Amino acid sequence: MEIIDTIKDQIANNPVLLYMKGSPNAPQCGFSSRAAQVLMACGEKFAYVDILQNPEIRANLPKYANWPTFPQLWVGGELVGGSDILAELYEKGELQTLIKQAVETKDA
Repeated sequence: MEIIDTIKDQIANNPVLLYMKGSPNAPQCGFSSRAAQVLMACGEKFAYVDILQNPEIRANLPKYANWPTFPQLWVGGELVGGSDILAELYEKGELQTLIKQAVETKDA
C-alpha cells in the first residue's frame, strides 16, 4: 500500500489522531509533549502515530497535509494544526468541543 493511502486510512479511521515525535507518555520533543498534554486534558481517547518510528510518514505527511511541521492534530478527518494552535483552541474551550463532537460522531 502506498504511504499516502496509509496516511488517509489512519486519518479516516481515527476521529482524533496526533502525529507526533515519540508517544504521549514519552514525547521526544517539547511541541509534541505540549500537544499530547493538551489532548489528554480534553479527556477523550485519541490515537497517535510516532513519526520517528515511521520515517515514510514523517517524509510524506507534510506534503499531504500541506503543513510542514510536527506535531499535527487531525480531528474528524480535518487538520487542526500544531501545538500552538492546539493550546490556543484549548484555552478558548474550542478544542474540547471539537474533539468531543468528533468522538461522538464516530460512535453514533
